[in-house]
Amino acid sequence: MSDRYTLVRYSQSGEKFEILVDPDKGLAYKRGERDDISNVLMVDTIFTEASKGEKASEQKLETVFGTKDPLEVASIMFEKGVFQLTAQQRKEMSEQKLRQIINIISKTYVDPGTKLPHPPLRIENALSEAKVSIDPFRDAEEQVKDVVGALRPILPMSMESVEMAIKIPPEFASKSYGIVKNLATIKRDEWGSDGSWIAVVTISAAMQGELLDRLGKATQGNLQTKMLK
Repeated sequence: MSDRYTLVRYSQSGEKFEILVDPDKGLAYKRGERDDISNVLMVDTIFTEASKGEKASEQKLETVFGTKDPLEVASIMFEKGVFQLTAQQRKEMSEQKLRQIINIISKTYVDPGTKLPHPPLRIENALSEAKVSIDPFRDAEEQVKDVVGALRPILPMSMESVEMAIKIPPEFASKSYGIVKNLATIKRDEWGSDGSWIAVVTISAAMQGELLDRLGKATQGNLQTKMLK
């Protein structure tokens, strides 16, 4: 397929329809980043087979879409049909989604033997070995469960959490509270009369190191922590 245009395909009841769209503008429209579909279409024509120039009849459009307006039909096709990515778009989007999935796994799952997160490169190599297919349009979070299931025969993984108590001196309490809230679940906490902050939190074992590292920097090492379980 030419990088100058791509297709949106839609099928219903054995009938097939295609529209020619600008690759970049079409992708932006598909993502909801633009709403003017008239500038997305290469031509305001609905085809049954674009490569042969075969146009869909107005009667057929009315029957399938309830309208013969090409812009209204195109809007429905974008919503319910399949956007054909160019090779470059698919490569870039798949690589971006892959990075997101690897990041989520490395921050959520650990090696059950060492209780430490797997390095991103190890996860990436396992993904390659398992021949895992990444959907460039589907949210990374939605794909993680399936990806982990495919990786487990190659890379042992478990989702484990730890519980710890934290005490932060008053001068660092406000900033530290924000860090903890973003990375962990606060089970209970209290503020001391001097402004210090004490909390019991649960956090993914894979994220424990990052939490302690960020708190250490935020407090210049002036914090107390205790593992509870």
